[in-house]
Amino acid sequence: MLVGGAVVLASGLVLATPGVSRSGDPDSLTLAGAPAGREDPLRGFNRRSFAFNNVLDRVLIGPVARGYRRVVPAPVRRGLGNVVSNLREPATVVNAVLQGRPKVAGRATARFVGNSTVGLLGLFDVAGRSGLERQPADFGQTLGRYGVKPGPYIYLPVIGPTTVRDGVGSIVTLLGDPVSQATGGPGTDFATGRSVVRGLEARSEGDATLKAVMDESTDPYATIRSAYLQNRAALVREATGVEEALPEFDAPAPDEAPAPAAPPTDPASAQP
Repeated sequence: MLVGGAVVLASGLVLATPGVSRSGDPDSLTLAGAPAGREDPLRGFNRRSFAFNNVLDRVLIGPVARGYRRVVPAPVRRGLGNVVSNLREPATVVNAVLQGRPKVAGRATARFVGNSTVGLLGLFDVAGRSGLERQPADFGQTLGRYGVKPGPYIYLPVIGPTTVRDGVGSIVTLLGDPVSQATGGPGTDFATGRSVVRGLEARSEGDATLKAVMDESTDPYATIRSAYLQNRAALVREATGVEEALPEFDAPAPDEAPAPAAPPTDPASAQP
């Protein structure tokens, strides 16, 4: 996570997902059918933290990330990003096993082995090019898989959006990460470097999306909150094997049913 929800946005969250209200009280922007007050009881603290993070992002994080993108060549950035993503595969294997998803665990294992060898320690995503796309799993998702509710939404200074469940899950993931444990723990320079590279890459990739949300959204805080909560809910449904039932966007809304077709005109009656 980074300031202003940048990592969340950079992870590809759909900000205009179905079920997000765009009218009335901005704080009603939340999961369909779930009042914002119930899942965001810390709204006052969260909004102050969001404002603080936006200032920090504007004066420090954003400029550094954009500088990183300008100075470091794209192939180098891509390679570093691949290395960092590859080092997260062992944690995915652990959580996929805990979730009872052997196919996901096998995929992550194959990706890690292939990218660490043929891909030169992960610099090249040869597994992805072969059709083995990354399917991450974390401990917050694992907890959700077994029925642990997300709890209140929390927007933390510097860290960004999370929930009680996902915050605990992030700590467990950090402390129990196999790669981190094998290289001296989460407090080493190596672990810090991984986090910095991941954060810079995510923030620089999400720069345009974040700017659009901040400039165009009626309430950026509520939009990011809804995007985060919906994304995490989707990941938990994925872990439980529940298929997504997304609406057809070309279908008319219930109050926009197509007008009935006009009856065919009788050619004979059309004559003067």
